[in-house]
Amino acid sequence: MTSTAALPARLSLSDQVSLRDESFGALAYHHGNRRLVFLKTPLLVDVVRQLDEYPNVDDALAALVAPAQHASYRAALASLLNSEILCGH
Repeated sequence: MTSTAALPARLSLSDQVSLRDESFGALAYHHGNRRLVFLKTPLLVDVVRQLDEYPNVDDALAALVAPAQHASYRAALASLLNSEILCGH
């Protein structure tokens, strides 16, 4: 399991994952392992979709998320990495 301190510098949405927007955020479906994951806020969906536009996770969080929420978003990203929704570079 990946801890928030051990997140890779770069993350992106796996090419095996499809996102479906929902009123609460989105559903992420991994076509390889058939795992379905709920992204529980629209902001988390935005972060996940835009991760590969930034040179690293810290820059993405700084641009998209309020500083007080960085720890919870790092935890969410670590969980998505463990679920193979995200992949590290």
